[in-house]
Amino acid sequence: MFIHIGNDVVVRTKDIIMILNKYALASKDTSDFLQIAKEEGFVVDDDSKNPEEIKSVLISEKKIVFSPISSTTLLKRSNFLKEL
Repeated sequence: MFIHIGNDVVVRTKDIIMILNKYALASKDTSDFLQIAKEEGFVVDDDSKNPEEIKSVLISEKKIVFSPISSTTLLKRSNFLKEL
């Protein structure tokens, strides 16, 4: 199944490893991780996002995507899909 994460982007639910909320971005370790991932080309479309728009970060094996939708809402969407 797929989950809509905002900005006309969908991600396969089975590919999602982790969903971080925007407060996790304040951590130095998370910032370092995202900087390294960006340098290695894993971050998708980071430059077009307004930092105030970002409410969550989805991490998969092959890419990292920023979302304007809260992590709580994304979790509810993914659980809804599992129940179908």
